[in-house]
Amino acid sequence: MAGKKTAERFEDRMARLEALVERMESGAVPLEELLKDYETAGGLLAQMEKELEQARQKLTILRTQADGTEREEPLEDEA
Repeated sequence: MAGKKTAERFEDRMARLEALVERMESGAVPLEELLKDYETAGGLLAQMEKELEQARQKLTILRTQADGTEREEPLEDEA
């Protein structure tokens, strides 16, 4: 299995992002490392936003019709 990269879970990326933010906010990171961490965090955030958008598009709501039947509708933003 050497050389095989396992897909990172959303939750794992979130934990990495949170750790990077904490590290950057600590004030103890040299500027060069801070910039690397910022770029890494931006990449993680972009991946996570894409994954969330894909999940949102898959979600549907079952609506009960007046006749008792159900139909699927896309999930609408509540914002």
